[in-house]
Amino acid sequence: MSATPNTAVLEDPRYRDHAPAGPHPESPDRLRAVARAIAERADRVVRRAPRTASDEEILRIHSRDHLAAIRAAVAAAPAWLDPDTYVSERSLEVARLAAGGAIELARAVVRGEFESGFAAIRPPGHHAEAARAMGFCLFNNVAVVARDLQHTEGLERILILDWDVHHGNGSQHSFEDDPSVLYVSTHQFPYYPGTGDVSEAGVGRGLGATVNIPLPAGCGDADYIGVLRRLLVPIAQRFRPEVVLVSCGFDAHRDDPLASMQLTRSGFEEMTRIVRGLAADVCGGRLVFLLEGGYAERGLYEGTGAVLDVLLASPIAPLAPLAEPPPGSILRRVIDDVARVHGGRHPDLGTA
Repeated sequence: MSATPNTAVLEDPRYRDHAPAGPHPESPDRLRAVARAIAERADRVVRRAPRTASDEEILRIHSRDHLAAIRAAVAAAPAWLDPDTYVSERSLEVARLAAGGAIELARAVVRGEFESGFAAIRPPGHHAEAARAMGFCLFNNVAVVARDLQHTEGLERILILDWDVHHGNGSQHSFEDDPSVLYVSTHQFPYYPGTGDVSEAGVGRGLGATVNIPLPAGCGDADYIGVLRRLLVPIAQRFRPEVVLVSCGFDAHRDDPLASMQLTRSGFEEMTRIVRGLAADVCGGRLVFLLEGGYAERGLYEGTGAVLDVLLASPIAPLAPLAEPPPGSILRRVIDDVARVHGGRHPDLGTA
Protein backbone atom coordinates (compact mmCIF):
# COMPACT_ATOMS: atom_id res chain seq x y z
CA MET A 1 0.00 0.00 0.00
CA SER A 2 1.15 3.54 -0.65
CA ALA A 3 2.43 5.81 2.11
CA THR A 4 -0.44 8.27 1.64
CA PRO A 5 -3.94 6.82 1.72
CA ASN A 6 -5.97 7.56 -1.37
CA THR A 7 -9.67 7.46 -0.47
CA ALA A 8 -12.55 8.31 -2.80
CA VAL A 9 -15.96 9.49 -1.62
CA LEU A 10 -19.12 9.13 -3.69
CA GLU A 11 -21.62 11.87 -2.87
CA ASP A 12 -24.33 13.63 -4.87
CA PRO A 13 -27.24 15.94 -3.96
CA ARG A 14 -29.58 13.84 -6.10
CA TYR A 15 -29.53 11.13 -3.44
CA ARG A 16 -31.84 13.43 -1.46
CA ASP A 17 -34.50 13.36 -4.20
CA HIS A 18 -35.84 10.04 -2.95
CA ALA A 19 -38.19 11.59 -0.40
CA PRO A 20 -41.22 10.46 1.62
CA ALA A 21 -44.52 12.30 1.47
CA GLY A 22 -44.49 12.63 5.28
CA PRO A 23 -42.32 11.83 8.31
CA HIS A 24 -40.16 8.72 7.84
CA PRO A 25 -36.88 7.60 9.42
CA GLU A 26 -35.27 6.97 6.01
CA SER A 27 -35.39 10.58 4.83
CA PRO A 28 -33.07 12.90 2.91
CA ASP A 29 -32.11 14.48 6.25
CA ARG A 30 -29.89 11.46 6.92
CA LEU A 31 -27.41 12.66 4.34
CA ARG A 32 -26.97 16.07 5.95
CA ALA A 33 -25.09 14.55 8.86
CA VAL A 34 -23.03 12.38 6.51
CA ALA A 35 -22.25 15.38 4.30
CA ARG A 36 -21.08 17.40 7.29
CA ALA A 37 -18.57 14.71 8.23
CA ILE A 38 -17.34 14.47 4.63
CA ALA A 39 -17.04 18.26 4.29
CA GLU A 40 -14.75 18.41 7.34
CA ARG A 41 -12.32 16.15 5.45
CA ALA A 42 -12.94 17.50 1.96
CA ASP A 43 -9.30 18.41 1.33
CA ARG A 44 -8.15 14.84 1.98
CA VAL A 45 -10.60 12.81 -0.10
CA VAL A 46 -11.19 12.49 -3.83
CA ARG A 47 -14.74 13.15 -4.98
CA ARG A 48 -16.51 10.76 -7.33
CA ALA A 49 -19.78 11.41 -9.14
CA PRO A 50 -22.35 8.65 -9.68
CA ARG A 51 -23.85 7.34 -12.87
CA THR A 52 -27.05 5.43 -13.49
CA ALA A 53 -27.04 1.63 -13.24
CA SER A 54 -28.27 -0.11 -16.37
CA ASP A 55 -31.05 -2.67 -16.51
CA GLU A 56 -28.43 -5.31 -17.23
CA GLU A 57 -26.50 -4.49 -14.05
CA ILE A 58 -29.62 -4.51 -11.88
CA LEU A 59 -30.95 -7.70 -13.44
CA ARG A 60 -27.85 -9.65 -12.39
CA ILE A 61 -29.47 -9.62 -8.91
CA HIS A 62 -33.11 -8.62 -9.36
CA SER A 63 -35.91 -10.08 -11.46
CA ARG A 64 -37.49 -8.27 -14.39
CA ASP A 65 -40.77 -8.31 -12.50
CA HIS A 66 -39.13 -6.48 -9.60
CA LEU A 67 -37.71 -3.78 -11.84
CA ALA A 68 -41.11 -3.40 -13.53
CA ALA A 69 -42.85 -3.16 -10.13
CA ILE A 70 -40.55 -0.34 -9.01
CA ARG A 71 -41.10 1.45 -12.29
CA ALA A 72 -44.89 1.13 -11.98
CA ALA A 73 -44.92 2.29 -8.37
CA VAL A 74 -42.84 5.36 -9.20
CA ALA A 75 -45.25 6.20 -12.04
CA ALA A 76 -48.02 6.29 -9.42
CA ALA A 77 -45.94 8.03 -6.73
CA PRO A 78 -46.18 8.77 -3.93
CA ALA A 79 -46.74 5.10 -3.23
CA TRP A 80 -45.85 2.35 -0.76
CA LEU A 81 -44.28 -0.98 -1.67
CA ASP A 82 -44.76 -2.35 1.84
CA PRO A 83 -45.61 -0.75 5.22
CA ASP A 84 -42.01 0.53 5.55
CA THR A 85 -40.89 1.22 2.00
CA TYR A 86 -42.01 4.20 -0.06
CA VAL A 87 -41.30 5.61 -3.49
CA SER A 88 -41.49 9.18 -4.73
CA GLU A 89 -41.43 10.55 -8.27
CA ARG A 90 -37.64 10.33 -8.59
CA SER A 91 -37.03 7.19 -6.56
CA LEU A 92 -36.21 4.96 -9.53
CA GLU A 93 -33.68 7.48 -10.83
CA VAL A 94 -32.10 7.83 -7.38
CA ALA A 95 -31.99 4.08 -6.77
CA ARG A 96 -30.26 3.59 -10.13
CA LEU A 97 -27.76 6.31 -9.16
CA ALA A 98 -27.07 4.55 -5.86
CA ALA A 99 -26.36 1.21 -7.51
CA GLY A 100 -24.51 2.70 -10.49
CA GLY A 101 -22.40 5.03 -8.38
CA ALA A 102 -21.43 2.21 -6.04
CA ILE A 103 -20.46 0.04 -9.03
CA GLU A 104 -18.14 2.71 -10.43
CA LEU A 105 -16.56 3.40 -7.04
CA ALA A 106 -15.90 -0.28 -6.44
CA ARG A 107 -14.47 -0.77 -9.93
CA ALA A 108 -12.09 2.16 -9.34
CA VAL A 109 -10.85 0.62 -6.09
CA VAL A 110 -10.43 -2.83 -7.63
CA ARG A 111 -8.52 -1.33 -10.56
CA GLY A 112 -6.12 0.44 -8.19
CA GLU A 113 -7.23 4.03 -8.82
CA PHE A 114 -7.95 4.36 -5.09
CA GLU A 115 -7.08 2.31 -2.03
CA SER A 116 -10.53 2.63 -0.53
CA GLY A 117 -13.92 4.23 -1.04
CA PHE A 118 -16.96 5.43 0.87
CA ALA A 119 -20.31 5.62 -0.95
CA ALA A 120 -22.73 8.07 0.72
CA ILE A 121 -25.73 6.64 -1.10
CA ARG A 122 -29.43 6.15 -0.51
CA PRO A 123 -31.85 4.48 -0.57
CA PRO A 124 -30.14 1.68 1.34
CA GLY A 125 -30.13 -1.78 -0.17
CA HIS A 126 -29.33 -4.83 1.93
CA HIS A 127 -32.95 -5.83 2.64
CA ALA A 128 -34.00 -5.83 -1.04
CA GLU A 129 -34.67 -9.36 -2.27
CA ALA A 130 -34.40 -10.50 -5.88
CA ALA A 131 -38.12 -9.93 -6.41
CA ARG A 132 -39.15 -7.75 -3.47
CA ALA A 133 -38.44 -4.30 -2.08
CA MET A 134 -38.55 -4.10 1.71
CA GLY A 135 -37.06 -2.44 4.76
CA PHE A 136 -36.59 0.96 3.06
CA CYS A 137 -34.60 -0.74 0.24
CA LEU A 138 -35.39 -0.79 -3.50
CA PHE A 139 -32.28 -2.35 -5.13
CA ASN A 140 -29.64 -4.33 -3.25
CA ASN A 141 -26.66 -2.07 -3.87
CA VAL A 142 -23.93 -4.25 -2.37
CA ALA A 143 -25.20 -7.38 -4.12
CA VAL A 144 -25.35 -5.57 -7.47
CA VAL A 145 -21.78 -4.36 -6.89
CA ALA A 146 -20.49 -7.82 -6.01
CA ARG A 147 -21.99 -9.40 -9.12
CA ASP A 148 -20.67 -6.57 -11.28
CA LEU A 149 -17.12 -7.05 -9.96
CA GLN A 150 -17.33 -10.73 -10.81
CA HIS A 151 -18.68 -9.95 -14.28
CA THR A 152 -16.49 -7.01 -15.27
CA GLU A 153 -13.32 -7.45 -13.20
CA GLY A 154 -13.20 -11.23 -13.05
CA LEU A 155 -13.02 -11.43 -9.26
CA GLU A 156 -13.35 -14.92 -7.86
CA ARG A 157 -13.67 -14.23 -4.12
CA ILE A 158 -15.55 -11.30 -2.57
CA LEU A 159 -16.21 -10.61 1.11
CA ILE A 160 -19.34 -8.70 2.14
CA LEU A 161 -19.24 -7.59 5.77
CA ASP A 162 -22.63 -6.29 6.89
CA TRP A 163 -22.44 -4.42 10.18
CA ASP A 164 -25.81 -2.69 9.87
CA VAL A 165 -27.85 -3.35 13.03
CA HIS A 166 -30.48 -5.18 10.95
CA HIS A 167 -29.72 -8.45 9.21
CA GLY A 168 -29.22 -8.12 5.44
CA ASN A 169 -31.70 -10.77 4.36
CA GLY A 170 -31.55 -9.75 0.69
CA SER A 171 -27.76 -9.89 0.58
CA GLN A 172 -27.68 -13.28 2.27
CA HIS A 173 -30.28 -14.75 -0.06
CA SER A 174 -28.49 -13.36 -3.13
CA PHE A 175 -25.39 -15.45 -2.39
CA GLU A 176 -26.33 -18.21 0.05
CA ASP A 177 -25.67 -20.93 -2.56
CA ASP A 178 -22.55 -19.23 -3.96
CA PRO A 179 -19.15 -20.11 -2.45
CA SER A 180 -17.46 -17.21 -4.27
CA VAL A 181 -19.10 -14.56 -2.03
CA LEU A 182 -18.52 -14.76 1.71
CA TYR A 183 -21.31 -12.95 3.56
CA VAL A 184 -20.65 -12.10 7.22
CA SER A 185 -23.26 -10.20 9.24
CA THR A 186 -23.31 -8.74 12.75
CA HIS A 187 -26.84 -7.74 13.74
CA GLN A 188 -29.25 -7.35 16.62
CA PHE A 189 -31.23 -10.56 17.02
CA PRO A 190 -34.07 -11.32 17.31
CA TYR A 191 -35.10 -8.21 15.42
CA TYR A 192 -36.26 -7.02 12.00
CA PRO A 193 -36.42 -8.72 9.51
CA GLY A 194 -36.36 -11.95 11.53
CA THR A 195 -33.61 -13.66 9.54
CA GLY A 196 -29.97 -14.08 10.51
CA ASP A 197 -29.99 -16.91 13.03
CA VAL A 198 -26.54 -18.39 13.58
CA SER A 199 -27.72 -21.65 12.01
CA GLU A 200 -28.24 -19.94 8.64
CA ALA A 201 -24.89 -20.88 7.12
CA GLY A 202 -25.59 -21.12 3.38
CA VAL A 203 -27.04 -23.88 1.23
CA GLY A 204 -25.65 -26.40 -1.24
CA ARG A 205 -22.28 -25.35 -2.62
CA GLY A 206 -22.49 -22.19 -0.53
CA LEU A 207 -22.62 -23.97 2.81
CA GLY A 208 -20.19 -22.16 5.10
CA ALA A 209 -20.01 -18.99 3.01
CA THR A 210 -22.77 -17.34 5.06
CA VAL A 211 -21.69 -16.45 8.58
CA ASN A 212 -24.31 -14.90 10.83
CA ILE A 213 -23.21 -13.35 14.11
CA PRO A 214 -26.47 -12.53 15.93
CA LEU A 215 -26.03 -10.24 18.93
CA PRO A 216 -28.49 -9.53 21.74
CA ALA A 217 -29.77 -6.01 22.35
CA GLY A 218 -27.44 -3.83 24.40
CA CYS A 219 -24.11 -4.89 22.88
CA GLY A 220 -21.46 -2.21 22.66
CA ASP A 221 -17.96 -1.49 21.46
CA ALA A 222 -16.19 -4.40 23.17
CA ASP A 223 -18.68 -6.95 21.81
CA TYR A 224 -18.49 -5.74 18.22
CA ILE A 225 -14.71 -5.43 18.31
CA GLY A 226 -14.43 -8.88 19.84
CA VAL A 227 -16.55 -10.65 17.23
CA LEU A 228 -14.81 -8.91 14.33
CA ARG A 229 -11.36 -9.87 15.58
CA ARG A 230 -12.19 -13.37 16.83
CA LEU A 231 -14.66 -14.44 14.13
CA LEU A 232 -14.49 -12.25 11.02
CA VAL A 233 -10.70 -12.05 10.81
CA PRO A 234 -9.83 -15.78 10.95
CA ILE A 235 -12.69 -16.67 8.57
CA ALA A 236 -11.73 -13.96 6.07
CA GLN A 237 -8.03 -14.80 6.24
CA ARG A 238 -8.84 -18.37 5.25
CA PHE A 239 -11.18 -17.21 2.45
CA ARG A 240 -8.67 -14.66 1.03
CA PRO A 241 -11.10 -12.25 -0.68
CA GLU A 242 -9.92 -10.05 -3.52
CA VAL A 243 -11.95 -7.09 -2.25
CA VAL A 244 -13.86 -6.28 0.94
CA LEU A 245 -17.28 -4.62 0.63
CA VAL A 246 -18.85 -3.25 3.82
CA SER A 247 -22.61 -2.76 4.13
CA CYS A 248 -22.01 0.16 6.44
CA GLY A 249 -25.00 0.95 8.61
CA PHE A 250 -24.58 3.30 11.55
CA ASP A 251 -27.79 2.21 13.29
CA ALA A 252 -25.95 0.20 15.97
CA HIS A 253 -24.96 3.62 17.40
CA ARG A 254 -26.21 4.17 20.93
CA ASP A 255 -28.39 7.12 19.84
CA ASP A 256 -30.24 5.31 17.07
CA PRO A 257 -34.03 5.26 17.51
CA LEU A 258 -34.58 2.05 15.52
CA ALA A 259 -32.34 -0.30 17.50
CA SER A 260 -30.98 -1.07 20.96
CA MET A 261 -27.21 -1.30 20.55
CA GLN A 262 -24.58 0.85 22.26
CA LEU A 263 -21.80 1.49 19.73
CA THR A 264 -19.89 4.75 20.05
CA ARG A 265 -17.66 6.67 17.69
CA SER A 266 -14.67 4.83 19.17
CA GLY A 267 -16.31 1.52 18.39
CA PHE A 268 -16.87 2.38 14.74
CA GLU A 269 -13.29 3.64 14.56
CA GLU A 270 -11.85 0.39 15.91
CA MET A 271 -14.13 -1.70 13.70
CA THR A 272 -12.90 0.19 10.66
CA ARG A 273 -9.31 -0.25 11.80
CA ILE A 274 -9.85 -4.02 12.03
CA VAL A 275 -11.39 -4.18 8.56
CA ARG A 276 -8.75 -1.95 6.99
CA GLY A 277 -6.03 -4.08 8.50
CA LEU A 278 -7.72 -7.23 7.25
CA ALA A 279 -8.01 -5.78 3.73
CA ALA A 280 -4.35 -4.79 3.80
CA ASP A 281 -3.45 -8.35 4.76
CA VAL A 282 -5.59 -10.27 2.27
CA CYS A 283 -6.38 -8.10 -0.76
CA GLY A 284 -3.91 -5.24 -1.11
CA GLY A 285 -6.11 -2.91 0.94
CA ARG A 286 -9.04 -2.91 -1.51
CA LEU A 287 -11.95 -1.81 0.66
CA VAL A 288 -15.30 -0.16 -0.17
CA PHE A 289 -17.93 1.07 2.31
CA LEU A 290 -21.55 1.46 1.13
CA LEU A 291 -23.92 3.40 3.37
CA GLU A 292 -26.88 1.39 4.61
CA GLY A 293 -28.94 2.39 7.67
CA GLY A 294 -28.47 4.89 10.48
CA TYR A 295 -31.27 7.13 11.71
CA ALA A 296 -29.73 9.32 14.42
CA GLU A 297 -27.94 12.49 13.32
CA ARG A 298 -25.08 12.01 15.76
CA GLY A 299 -24.71 8.35 14.84
CA LEU A 300 -24.43 9.15 11.14
CA TYR A 301 -22.04 12.04 11.74
CA GLU A 302 -19.79 10.21 14.19
CA GLY A 303 -19.85 6.95 12.24
CA THR A 304 -18.97 8.58 8.93
CA GLY A 305 -16.20 10.59 10.56
CA ALA A 306 -14.80 7.50 12.26
CA VAL A 307 -14.70 5.47 9.04
CA LEU A 308 -13.09 8.27 7.03
CA ASP A 309 -10.51 9.10 9.69
CA VAL A 310 -9.30 5.50 9.78
CA LEU A 311 -9.25 5.20 5.98
CA LEU A 312 -7.22 8.42 5.78
CA ALA A 313 -4.77 7.56 8.55
CA SER A 314 -1.22 6.64 7.62
CA PRO A 315 0.05 4.31 8.87
CA ILE A 316 -2.82 2.25 10.26
CA ALA A 317 -2.83 2.55 14.05
CA PRO A 318 -2.07 -0.78 15.74
CA LEU A 319 -4.93 -2.69 17.29
CA ALA A 320 -5.22 -2.63 21.06
CA PRO A 321 -4.51 -5.84 22.98
CA LEU A 322 -7.62 -8.00 23.15
CA ALA A 323 -8.63 -9.50 26.49
CA GLU A 324 -9.96 -13.04 26.62
CA PRO A 325 -13.78 -12.92 26.87
CA PRO A 326 -14.80 -14.07 30.33
CA PRO A 327 -16.79 -17.31 30.66
CA GLY A 328 -20.52 -16.61 30.57
CA SER A 329 -20.12 -13.20 28.92
CA ILE A 330 -22.22 -12.22 25.91
CA LEU A 331 -19.10 -12.20 23.74
CA ARG A 332 -18.07 -15.68 24.90
CA ARG A 333 -21.54 -17.07 24.21
CA VAL A 334 -21.69 -15.53 20.73
CA ILE A 335 -18.23 -16.85 19.81
CA ASP A 336 -19.16 -20.32 21.04
CA ASP A 337 -22.45 -20.28 19.11
CA VAL A 338 -20.72 -19.35 15.84
CA ALA A 339 -17.94 -21.87 16.47
CA ARG A 340 -20.51 -24.65 16.89
CA VAL A 341 -21.79 -23.94 13.36
CA HIS A 342 -18.55 -23.04 11.58
CA GLY A 343 -15.77 -24.49 13.74
CA GLY A 344 -15.38 -27.59 11.58
CA ARG A 345 -14.35 -25.37 8.67
CA HIS A 346 -12.49 -22.81 10.79
CA PRO A 347 -10.81 -24.48 13.79
CA ASP A 348 -9.13 -21.21 14.82
CA LEU A 349 -12.40 -19.39 15.56
CA GLY A 350 -12.25 -17.39 18.76
CA THR A 351 -8.55 -16.58 18.47
CA ALA A 352 -7.24 -13.07 17.78
